Amino acid sequence: MSENKFYNQNIKELLVQFSSDSQRGLSEKMAQDRLLSDGPNALNQAKKTTLLQKFVNQFKDFMIAILAVAAVIAAMTGEVVDAVFILLVVILNAIFGVFQESKAEDAIAALKKMSTPNANVRRDGKVVSVPADQLVAGDIVLLEAGDIVPADLRLIEVNSLKIEEAALTGESVPVEKSAAILKAKNPGIGDRHNMAFMNTNVTYGRAVGMIVATGMKTEVGHIASMLEQTDETATPLQINLKQLGKSLTYLILFISVIVFAIGMIKGAESWINMLLTAISIAVAAIPEGLPAIVTITLALGTGRLAKKNALMRRLAAVETLGSTEIIGSDKTGTLTQNKMTVEKYVVNNQIFDATDPIQKNAAAEKLAVVMALNNDTKMTEDGLLGDPTETALISFNEKQDQDLERLFDKMPRVAEIPFDSERKLMTTVNKNAAQYLITVKGAPDELLRRTSKIDLNGKAVALTEENRQQLLTINHELAQQALRVLAFAYQNVKEVPGRLTSKAVEKDLVFVGFVAMIDPERPEVAQAVEQARQAGIRPIMITGDHKDTAAAIARRLGILTAQQGPEAIITGAQLDQIPDEQFEDKVAQYSVYARVAPEHKVKIVNAWQKCGKTVAMTGDGVNDAPALKAADIGIAMGITGTEVSKGASDMVLADDNFVTIVNAVKEGRTVFSNIQKALQYLLSSNLAEVMTLFVMTILGWNLFVPVMILWINLVTDTFPAIALGLEPAEPGIMDRQPRGKESSFLSGGVGSAIIWQGIVQSLTVLSVYALALAYPDHAGNNELVHLDALTMAFMTLGLMQLVNAFNVKSIYQSIFKVNPFANKYFNFAILFSLLSMAIVVLIPGLNGLFHVADLNSHQWLIVLAASFSIVIVVEVVKLFERLILKKK
Repeated sequence: MSENKFYNQNIKELLVQFSSDSQRGLSEKMAQDRLLSDGPNALNQAKKTTLLQKFVNQFKDFMIAILAVAAVIAAMTGEVVDAVFILLVVILNAIFGVFQESKAEDAIAALKKMSTPNANVRRDGKVVSVPADQLVAGDIVLLEAGDIVPADLRLIEVNSLKIEEAALTGESVPVEKSAAILKAKNPGIGDRHNMAFMNTNVTYGRAVGMIVATGMKTEVGHIASMLEQTDETATPLQINLKQLGKSLTYLILFISVIVFAIGMIKGAESWINMLLTAISIAVAAIPEGLPAIVTITLALGTGRLAKKNALMRRLAAVETLGSTEIIGSDKTGTLTQNKMTVEKYVVNNQIFDATDPIQKNAAAEKLAVVMALNNDTKMTEDGLLGDPTETALISFNEKQDQDLERLFDKMPRVAEIPFDSERKLMTTVNKNAAQYLITVKGAPDELLRRTSKIDLNGKAVALTEENRQQLLTINHELAQQALRVLAFAYQNVKEVPGRLTSKAVEKDLVFVGFVAMIDPERPEVAQAVEQARQAGIRPIMITGDHKDTAAAIARRLGILTAQQGPEAIITGAQLDQIPDEQFEDKVAQYSVYARVAPEHKVKIVNAWQKCGKTVAMTGDGVNDAPALKAADIGIAMGITGTEVSKGASDMVLADDNFVTIVNAVKEGRTVFSNIQKALQYLLSSNLAEVMTLFVMTILGWNLFVPVMILWINLVTDTFPAIALGLEPAEPGIMDRQPRGKESSFLSGGVGSAIIWQGIVQSLTVLSVYALALAYPDHAGNNELVHLDALTMAFMTLGLMQLVNAFNVKSIYQSIFKVNPFANKYFNFAILFSLLSMAIVVLIPGLNGLFHVADLNSHQWLIVLAASFSIVIVVEVVKLFERLILKKK
């Protein structure tokens, strides 16, 4: 982006500065020389990551790296089965990650694709069509309705020019342009009325402009630079997994070293056997299935979200939704319909709602005729084409069941005076039988100066000063509601004036009425905002639109509450005056940010993040892309959104519906809750295994061989844990406050539940082993006694983990209140795992492979009783926890 303030400079000075000529343009030689020195008028291509680099990047995770090392050690010590299983989990996780990254779109590439293919420019005194990427600074460009602006231009000549800049500034109404020098020293992008910006759309009129910036020096190029410089934000899930992985790994390595040392000191086993034992403990303790389970849970959540019109571009972002505390939403096209709509009309000095019928109201019927005739909208099979303000007027007529085709046939246009930004009026002349009807529309103040009569109940009477003041009061009242007001007048004449000028025609008019328009809010958004507030989420509005318009929409939606006054609204210009450090302290007091530039949006997102908040940012325009990328989760609109905003986002709303965000937050919370359940299940089970092996080593008992540990991990960890990821949302999940960035997977009682449930399971398994030794069924045969004890302990450990899977369905609620069999996938997973554990003992051929013995009915009864005892213990503890929480 150029630092030069071209909008404050004189055209003649600029032409000299760029060695250009407004009539002849640049010479072909000069243009080619500049192209060589400045480079093409194109945006930089982002660096691509190869498939191999993406795959290697997956192994940078600390936990995954440790698992890979453990697999290598296991293979070197002969435990090939263990090594294969661990490596399989690691590789599958990497493939999942690469697949998801490969689906991501490139935001800067999307910006590049937006560029217009050709532009009409003056070169050597001739108008020629030049590819957009061959344009250079100093080129004289000709613009007309339908063109895409090819670079940043300083306008030289303007003829009723309007440019739609919503994708860049967020302003829903096309901006009227002029060639006049701006007096303001540092106006916002939306207020630079003598500039035209790259990739914006000309909707009306014609103009000539000189290119002052190309490629990365344009405003769009500035946004592309911001996208390049903005780092990807690590999600809370990724941060939590990284911290958990490190903590677990250090703890496990410490325990493994202690066990190895104790074993060597006791001298009961050889060093190689103790090394295998230490590795077995590491395998038992590390939840090697966790990365895959998390990925699968997120993928399943992504699938459910897709059915609800929320398309995820990053798996980890699903969970981030659940921790969202701030939703910063763009206004145009996100909270509003991005479609100008007539909301009220004024006739007979009275305000009517747009839905009030005009029939049997002579003045209202006359107003409808005038607004239809004074209009350049084209009615096509694909809908209405033209300026959004004018299409709104035609749409109003259609909703009022007016026969417009008959009207246009009956009263064809024979002459016109186009809209002019200086006089702010547009006039048409239509033949009406033996006479002519002159219609005028424009700014209320300007039009009222030119009226001498008023249409009251279908009759033209003198416009008194009292009537005039009453109309001005109504206009002010409507403007305060952020409604865009147009005034309409007419005059019947017998013949068309010889000279069709403003002075000759736009005088002694009959005022007929006002029309008040707005880009209305989406009807479902107000309820979604209220739901978000109930869920502890604060919605804020961040828009490039005007302050009054933004405030009005925010109040109608509930983003600005009744208690909040003007101090809750801030503009981009005011934001520039506040240093970043001070703004971080003040950011919470603002709910509406108006007239902001792309860098302001990033500043707002960063300030909230520095306050420790998880921020979601929604948007649809190019101007939203940097903030979408900087936010913890960027949400782009699928229908109205530009490819740039989609490319910078984590999630795309297929229906552009704000309600979908609330549904997505609920899904995000459910995903996090389900990952917590899977984690509680896995870690409490693994803790039980580690403690059991640790105590067995200390006591000199026979240890579970690696294949036993592997089998328990494979059977009890994998399928039930994945099925827990499919649990339905718990009742009241959206009534909870967001957990925030400071929370982790172990928050909310999960960490303590893991510890005490793991201890209970371990003590129960050790008790079964001790009981089997104390009361053996093969007295006198020490080897069989220990084999029976080891088998009973092995089965108790496996079955108890499966029973405990029901307990983790809720941290505090009773198992009998959460409908434990509601999840059919979970039911099948438990049944399959139970059978898998049982066949090891029941099928004789597998006994030797797994080093277990066949159990009799008495031993099975002890195993089953011990396994189900975990339900009684957990239910008692949960009861006490609920009583304590209730007292608090």
